[in-house]
Amino acid sequence: MISNRFQLLVCKLALILVFSSSNSSAQAENYEKGSLTKSLQPFVASNSLAGAVVLVANKEKILTIETVGLQDIKTDKKMQEDCVFWIASQSKPITAAALMILVDEGKLSLNDPIEKYLPEFRGIRIAINQNDETILLKKTQRLITIKDILNHTSGMPFRSAMEVPTLDGLALRDAVRSYAMTPLQSEPGTKYAYSNSGINTAGRIIEVVSNMPYEEFLNTKLFKPLGMKDTTFWPNEEQISRLAKSYKPDATKNNLEETVISQLIYPLNNPKRQPMPAGGLFSTAKDVAYFCQMVLNMGTHKGMKILSEKSILAMTTRQTDSSLKESYGLGWSVNGENYGHGGAQSTNMNIDIKSNLITVYMVQHAGFPKDGGKSKDVFKKSAESLFKQNP
Repeated sequence: MISNRFQLLVCKLALILVFSSSNSSAQAENYEKGSLTKSLQPFVASNSLAGAVVLVANKEKILTIETVGLQDIKTDKKMQEDCVFWIASQSKPITAAALMILVDEGKLSLNDPIEKYLPEFRGIRIAINQNDETILLKKTQRLITIKDILNHTSGMPFRSAMEVPTLDGLALRDAVRSYAMTPLQSEPGTKYAYSNSGINTAGRIIEVVSNMPYEEFLNTKLFKPLGMKDTTFWPNEEQISRLAKSYKPDATKNNLEETVISQLIYPLNNPKRQPMPAGGLFSTAKDVAYFCQMVLNMGTHKGMKILSEKSILAMTTRQTDSSLKESYGLGWSVNGENYGHGGAQSTNMNIDIKSNLITVYMVQHAGFPKDGGKSKDVFKKSAESLFKQNP
């Protein structure tokens, strides 16, 4: 028979758990929706932003999602929670996660040379400038590894000379072959240089190892299990109707003018466009949050194991050498207890493991808004203040 003393202890522990849970969500329950976007309204009024969708989540749920400003200035169409955005380089952590699924399955290792799967990289050389007119090619001291291409230390350039005028014109296989024909800019592992080429190469390795098209692998292994129904390389007509228009400062720098995504082929639903692992995805704030929740939950989503804890830790801890100033994981930018990634049109996602908070900031501005990113910082600080939780 259980003693009264033991029963009392069990009751006390239960009360502690209940109190801890309610305390961590108390601020969310008392939160008045609109407080976050209220802090962003001045940026809309000053034409720094056309509009934004902002989201805050923890491991278990979305705490708030809010909108401010316009999806389309010309038609005065308000921003909606389900607006679709080109998330550009936020695709990089997603590609890294897909590759780490194959690591978990024992089908490859981070220390494997990429030429093991892509023989076209055998014998790749480094370009050494001898003077203004002569370039010397020499052998690398070591081979490029999978880890190198995921943390931007492969030595590959940002893109190849063949990826013009847009980044999505070449089939992934052909794009990667063009990288293999391009001399490296530095010895593998010795220098950080932000490289679409490296992440695209990771996408090609996913195809080779899984024997499945890259985009199909993402749909099967990530998007469907996570419920990311609006995440795609080819937004359909209905999704295009929800697409937030892209803007840039006009000639006066005081107003915004509509622009196109110059890195991509139009129309955006053209099936001839190629999937781009380093920056081709379109998504919504909620879909991005679902991905981040899986990562914050150490690879688990609603009871499903997507990735191992070991793989999550590898992605979200520094993988660049200590001699380098840049702190980058595998597909993620890492800063102490924070890791995240932005996109070319100023979108951003961030995970704070100390407060267990996810922040998602969705806008569409070519380059960066004229506020220099202040609106994003204001949002993040407001979110941390309003939803600070116990770890």
